[in-house]
Order: sequence, then structure tokens, then C-alpha cells
Amino acid sequence: MLPEKIRDVPDFPKPGILFKDITTLLQDGPAFRESIDALAERCRRLRPDVVVGMESRGFIFGAPVAYALGIGFVPVRKLGKLPAETISEAYALEYGTNTVEMHRDAIVPGQRVVIVDDLLATGGTCRATIKLVERLDGLVAGVAFLVELGFLNGRAQLEGYPIETVIQF
Repeated sequence: MLPEKIRDVPDFPKPGILFKDITTLLQDGPAFRESIDALAERCRRLRPDVVVGMESRGFIFGAPVAYALGIGFVPVRKLGKLPAETISEAYALEYGTNTVEMHRDAIVPGQRVVIVDDLLATGGTCRATIKLVERLDGLVAGVAFLVELGFLNGRAQLEGYPIETVIQF
């Protein structure tokens, strides 16, 4: 049921790209609930102490997963968006770089972390987030995504970490 709720948008954001638009899934209450329940079930198996989600769609899925598991949620934001002391990690994009940040006190050493996002594409943002967690001596118990675009081989960036996905294209 869930894959049918994701709309294909050809030639976005540029010609030749077939964009997987999750907004149609989010608009459907039962489908959104099913996606959160499926992610929470996969994350529960990883026994996390906290969920980390990356701006912005990682917030949409990570926060309700944390709620379902009864644990905390840690946001990873774009550069300059967090108010307290942060650590940051730059990562490569197709054309340039980007940087993500996390509060320096967001993770307790030894804390089991599961990273949740909407989509695994090339894996760069997730890899940068793993580095942030590990710099704070957190233990990455695994990563979980609603959708995986297998043809982009994002798993290669996440080698050595358990990867959970709900939908694969």
C-alpha cells in the first residue's frame, strides 16, 4: 500500500531525475500512520536510547518514531540554526558541499542512537550525521529510512551499520 502513495515527479529538480514525492503519503492519514508504525517497529529492534533526525524530513519521521518508542528526539540542523554550542560536519553534494550541526550536549557518551530519515539516496547526509554522533561518543545502533533508492547505492556510505528500510525502489 505505501509505495503507491508516493508520487513520481519527472524532471525534478532537474531534467532526467524522477523525484519520489512523499507529500502524497503524508497527506493520507492511514498511510502516514502505517509508515510511522513500520519505522518504529524496525527501530525498536535496534534498541535505541534516542532517535536522531536530520532537517527537515527526518523531523517528520524521526520525532513520531521517538514518540512511539517513548524515547527522546535529537534534531540535526543545517548550519547556523541551533542556538547552543554545536559540533558540525561538512559533506559532499553533487555540486559542492553542505554542513549539518548537532548540539554538543545532545548525545550522552555510550547512548544507543538510531538515525531516522525519509530517504536513503547517496547516503551523504546520514554519513555526516553518523560522524556527529560518534564524535560525541554515541553508539550508532542503526539507521532507518522510509524509502531507499537502491540504484544510488547509498548503502556503501553506511557500511558497517544496520540499515532498515520500509520501501525500496
